[in-house]
Amino acid sequence: MKILITGGAGFIGSHLVDCLIEKGHKVVVIDNLSTGRKENLHPLLLSKKHGATPLFFKKGGGKFYKLDILSPEISRIFKQEKPEVVFHLAAQINVRKSVENPFEDARINILGALNVLENCKKVGVKKIIFTSSGGAIYGDAQITPTPEHSSARCFSPYAVAKLTTEQYLNYYYQVFGLPFTSLRLANVYGPRQDPRGEAGVVAIFIDKLLKKNKPVIFGNGRQTRDFVFVYDVVDSFLRVLNQQNCNNAIYNVGTGIETSINRLWQLVSKKIGKEIKPIFEPSKINGELKRSCLSYAKIKKELGWKPKYNLEQGLEKTVNYFKSF
Repeated sequence: MKILITGGAGFIGSHLVDCLIEKGHKVVVIDNLSTGRKENLHPLLLSKKHGATPLFFKKGGGKFYKLDILSPEISRIFKQEKPEVVFHLAAQINVRKSVENPFEDARINILGALNVLENCKKVGVKKIIFTSSGGAIYGDAQITPTPEHSSARCFSPYAVAKLTTEQYLNYYYQVFGLPFTSLRLANVYGPRQDPRGEAGVVAIFIDKLLKKNKPVIFGNGRQTRDFVFVYDVVDSFLRVLNQQNCNNAIYNVGTGIETSINRLWQLVSKKIGKEIKPIFEPSKINGELKRSCLSYAKIKKELGWKPKYNLEQGLEKTVNYFKSF
């Protein structure tokens, strides 16, 4: 199967690319490398050149285009490659930046998604799979773990953009017959996560501890999140890809377990074997969520997915990855 992945050089996307190539799929990656890294790309590359010219993987299983999802050039790539399935992961993922500049967030996350959807429609893509955000869309939900039927309570432009894209996905299905699945992810962590950003608290904590620096915890640290390991997330992608009964559906992908930021810091410290007291500062984001935890009952019932890694197992693999550098 020929599969196109936007954001395929990013943290989550690169793991998905690796898995699909290993399973024999033909993979086309589009990434502008603004947050994705060329080091994340599949290691079996014949060329180190970047640009609109594709790079071929040695297995014959893929190509890479350094390109922005807003570029008109995407149209040429879709026409040339004619993908059967599209995974749309490329996005502006920094919630704080979305608050500071909602226009830029909408430009990338809404208009970029529309550019991808339009080209899916034009070349007859059989299905598009979108990476959404459960925590952002549900906000401080009344039910925890939060199921998919819960009302949206968007507290950031980033969340609004994710929900808007889901509405566009439904529009393109209803009007043009383009099947979709939206996966509302919990807080994803694991190898390749960038510690320089603000979205990956696990990577930030590990990086700070290994460098013997004090981390900053915003707020009192009692706010909770649902941390799901990246390998489990990729497994959910594969289940959606391989089953037909999940078209035009929305699924949560999480563990159903709340972990406070203070508890996370304790676990990471224990794994690395260092105890450094963090610095507590006021939150940088107005309306930061106090609790976030997703129910995965629906995806378990319909697709048989459930997380295989608990937090300690996932942290072990993530810490070992960062120690290897």
